[in-house]
Order: sequence, then structure tokens, then C-alpha cells
Amino acid sequence: MTEDQKVSKNSKDSPVKYVKLNVGGSPFYTTMSTLTKHACLLRDMFSEEGNVFTDPQGWVMIDRCGKHFGTVLAFLQDGCVSLLDKSLQEVSELLAEARYYHLPGLVEQCELALQRQALVEEPICRIPLITSTREEQQLVTQSTKPVIKLLINRHNNKYSYTSMSDGNLLKNLEFFDELSLKFSKWALFVKDVLGSGEICQWSFYEHGGKIAGQLCCTSVVYANGKKHTKVTFDQSRIYTEVCVLLLRENPTDQEVCQATGFKAPTVSTIVTSEEEDEHPSNRDGRESGHLRRMYSTRQTS
Repeated sequence: MTEDQKVSKNSKDSPVKYVKLNVGGSPFYTTMSTLTKHACLLRDMFSEEGNVFTDPQGWVMIDRCGKHFGTVLAFLQDGCVSLLDKSLQEVSELLAEARYYHLPGLVEQCELALQRQALVEEPICRIPLITSTREEQQLVTQSTKPVIKLLINRHNNKYSYTSMSDGNLLKNLEFFDELSLKFSKWALFVKDVLGSGEICQWSFYEHGGKIAGQLCCTSVVYANGKKHTKVTFDQSRIYTEVCVLLLRENPTDQEVCQATGFKAPTVSTIVTSEEEDEHPSNRDGRESGHLRRMYSTRQTS
């Protein structure tokens, strides 16, 4: 008697049309014809020579996680499944189940889905949005790269803004986006919209801790006898702090030096005013000498 004949006979003689399955604690109802439709481990289990364990309530016990067993049953019924709505991790888990149940067709579909997902282009950079102090601490301590954080929280403001403040807030945000696209390879950029009482502030972290150079971009000024919030945009200083941080972490990386537009000096380098004027600008030529002096000072400190 062939295997197909055995399965057919077993299905026909079985008094129970539906089979109750307990797969890792998850209940499933299906038919014997579905379980024996394809040559696989399940067909072997429910053939005449198969060996299954049934509890007193009539549930067939399968010692396997039931998370993806519904997809396995769908494949047994239709011969194919849709994996478009599944994440990379879910497809990988389903692949392990397909291999366990000896379903080469499902294995192939999972492997093709994984290959397609691997070809999907990753974003140039990801910007985490901090939602709690604990989350900020985890990002800083777990990051293998320096962290640059911009806090923007208009809700912290108690007074009306000066005429230039709204525009400067936007300039800080736009500059943050520009820097993150340019330097995300060497630093982790994060945004904070729930931070302290500050309204606009740049913070820098290295080796799990905050370093000097924090820039608060707001102040309170008086006009017509009233307090107003003034927001500044010190583009040159922000860029300098970012470059110093990157160059300190990657002092010999020529790609970093090229990206910042700055050649890291040796300790013995003497910077003259003429060299400062001739050095390529990291933004528009005005902050190059300041950056050279700051980097040299921090290297020798």
C-alpha cells in the first residue's frame, strides 16, 4: 500500500471529521485532509503508523510554539501564503516552523520574502524621538557613537516671543536635520520634545555621559516693561561643537575630516592668522580658526 493510499484510508475510516490540536498551548481546529494534504511531518504524524499524543479531552498535543501554526495550516490548505504584512523577525520565525514541519514549499516562500526585505533600502539615518528621561539615558549609554540632542519644546515658554524667535526656532530645527543627514554615520542624532524647562537647547554626549559644550539658545529679555523670550541661532558655534566632537572621536579618520571640512592638527601645529584665513570653511570661512584652536586645546587637555 502506498503512502497516499494509507493517508486516504486513514482519513476515510476516521470517525472524527475535525481534529483538535493543541500547539504549544494554542488551540486549532482543522480537518484530517488538511493535515495529510502534503508530504510533511504532519502527514507522517497522522498516518496509520504515525504516533501522536492525545490528552483525555481529545486534544492532539504538538510540542511546538503555536504563534505561526495558523499560517502553516493556511499553507497546507492553499499551497501559498501572503507574507507582505509580516516583519523580518516574523518571517524568520515562520521559516523555522516550515523547516520543522518539513514543508519545502513554505521554506522557499519564506526565504524569498527574506531576500526581498533585505533588498529594501534602509533610511539614510534614523532620528529617535525621546519620550522620557529613562529612554534618553538608555539611548546615551547604549550608543556606540557620540550623541547629539536637540531639545525643542515650545510648551516650556512662559512669555511671548521676540520678533525673530519663531524664525530662529525653525532655523535650529532645519540645521539639526542638515547635520543629521551629513554626520549620521559617526554620531547619533536625537530629538527631545519633552525635556526640561529649556525651549531650545543643544546637548552633546560622549561615552555615556554629557560633555561640556551644551548650548542654550534662549534667554529672557525686557521690552516695554515686559518679559519676552529670545531664541538665538548660533550656527557657527553649533557646527564647531559638532565638528570637535566628531574629530575627537575619529581623530585619524580622513572621511570625517573631509566631511567636516577640517584637517585635524597635530599637537605641535602652530596656527597663524594667515592659515586661518586660507583654511577651507566648515560653513562659510568664519569659524575655521576657532575650530582649530578649540580642537588643539581639547586634544592636549
